[in-house]
Amino acid sequence: MKKLIALTLTSSLFYAAVTPSLAQDKTATQQPTAEDLEKKAEREKNAYRLLDQVIDEAQSLRLPENRVRVQINAADMLWDKNQGRSRSLFQMAGEGLAELGRTPPPTNNRRPNEAANQDRRAFQLRQELVLAAAKHDAQLAYQLLATTKPVTPVVQVVNNDQRTPPRPPQFNSEDNLEQILLGRIAALDPKLAATNAEQMMEKGQFPRTVSEVINQLYFQDPDAGAKFADKTVKRLQSANFLTNNEATILAQQMLNAGVRQVGNQVSGVNQLPSGVPLSGRVATLEQSAYVDLLSAVIDAALKSGPLQTNQRGAATPAPQRGRSGVGPQAPIQAVRPAQGNQTTESQIEQANARRLTASLMIAMPVIEQQLPTKASAVRAKLAELGAGNLQSMANQQYVPPPQNPTVDNLMQAAATAPQQMQNRLYQQAAFKALEEGNTDRARQIATDHLTATTRDSVLRRIQYRELALKADTTRFEEIRQMVNGLQSDNEKLNFLLQLAADAQKANPKLAMQLLDEAKQMTNRRATSYDQFEQQLRVARAFAPVDPGRSFEVLEPAISQINELLAAAAVLNGFEMNLFRDGEMTIQPSNGLTATINRFGQELATLAANDFERAEVLAGRFQIAEARIMTRLQIVQGLLNPRQTTQVGPGFVRLSENVARPE
Repeated sequence: MKKLIALTLTSSLFYAAVTPSLAQDKTATQQPTAEDLEKKAEREKNAYRLLDQVIDEAQSLRLPENRVRVQINAADMLWDKNQGRSRSLFQMAGEGLAELGRTPPPTNNRRPNEAANQDRRAFQLRQELVLAAAKHDAQLAYQLLATTKPVTPVVQVVNNDQRTPPRPPQFNSEDNLEQILLGRIAALDPKLAATNAEQMMEKGQFPRTVSEVINQLYFQDPDAGAKFADKTVKRLQSANFLTNNEATILAQQMLNAGVRQVGNQVSGVNQLPSGVPLSGRVATLEQSAYVDLLSAVIDAALKSGPLQTNQRGAATPAPQRGRSGVGPQAPIQAVRPAQGNQTTESQIEQANARRLTASLMIAMPVIEQQLPTKASAVRAKLAELGAGNLQSMANQQYVPPPQNPTVDNLMQAAATAPQQMQNRLYQQAAFKALEEGNTDRARQIATDHLTATTRDSVLRRIQYRELALKADTTRFEEIRQMVNGLQSDNEKLNFLLQLAADAQKANPKLAMQLLDEAKQMTNRRATSYDQFEQQLRVARAFAPVDPGRSFEVLEPAISQINELLAAAAVLNGFEMNLFRDGEMTIQPSNGLTATINRFGQELATLAANDFERAEVLAGRFQIAEARIMTRLQIVQGLLNPRQTTQVGPGFVRLSENVARPE
């Protein structure tokens, strides 16, 4: 049980804490010149012309899901230029989804689960469609949500054992999609979002995005925001935290954020003794509502009974008399009965109560201050559950660093952070010091605070920086010998590219020598996706200093990808299943399509300076699906450079609209 509480507390701390990224977008302080505006206009002209070409080419695609995905992305990118055409494309995408739902999957012994796979693909496309529309028009998003709703809900059958409660599906349910949509439209139309959120809460649903709705409503209409926050707290107070996981998660989220600032003053309850909020989240509740909600959570947590021991000596929850009934919102528990013993609803409630109790530990300073009559009962319950030895963790006051932290900010945050977060914060502090040119302080931070593996990595990075700053071209042979002494190609490439980046300003001639060495190292036919990624990294490193070299790296790799696509088409159904009905899906869902998308990302970067050559290279892909993928990336990169985001190794999302399964 001590381990359970420790794990729960750790999860709560991680859930509550928000560590801002060190990489922040820099806001331009000067007005764009006439030349800048002219270049922007030329980029947009090229982007929209290429997008028209993509839309036309996509009409020849056979797979409905491919056509729908192009329509969604095109509609998203066209909204600012031609809202009428964008709406038409969104509607066409909705009709395509309906067509996909009506089309039975082909009978194929090699793909016995094709019907389930088609349902899943349609569900994912529906998320992309609805959430893309939500970026522009809330009413349109809800209209598409309603018109594309499947007749039969998408579910996943895990087993047919009626004795075991069903497990949650592995992808988002209809309710979850509506919750995600609620958060997306809050910024566009907070009053509509608040109305919809209230309707969901009336049905016993508690969207985790309600906090976003409250904050957006506060921004538009402070009185309306405060009233809706009070309504939300009253709804939560009437919920059963022991059986409604949604209500519990939302309550903990709102409590972890602390109390909302009123004017320039901060209510006392949202401050720990050090004067900081409980977490980095934006507070949504004013003081009275906060205390009311905290009191309700405490009352639920204190219902946990003492541990009892069964006949085998194992601890089991004690059944509780007079418990409230379990309604339709009771959480689905995927618990298999041990030795034929069924886990009872009462035991589930007791486990939930104990989790609530453990989560209250980090709020103890606030409870002591605002609810002193309940503080002793909470302390007693924590001790009863074996949490006394974790009191020091509860009292530790983590202070998240600000949005653009200094080295000192990060060091202070690390000193008060939970142990599991400290290594990462100290590592960020060391890199920040290195970024500022203070190698001595970076080395001291690494030596004094980092664990062995991380310390060695940071010290090696410091060594690279110092070598790049001190080296001259006469020492290039010495650097080459150091490279040859490294074991793997990845280590060698990392060394060359990092050294080149560090030398770029201080010694540009050396930087070009290092990049040429990296280009020579990767100038071969790739035998794995990792080697394609190495070529992409070299192309990316050349882009700011010599874009022509970047194109030289990418061109032969595209020719090889064409060969792989031709081979995959021949082997389709035997060794792989990359194509359906003779067509490749344009969603990056395997190594080869993900690699094509990565090439599109690099071409998008290069297109800003040399659109014609980037367009020519995109046209070198021999199949239409690959050309469409790369051209969409180029258009998106020209119109919205910050939206071409890296999602994972070798995978770039075509847009920001995909809601990932939970």
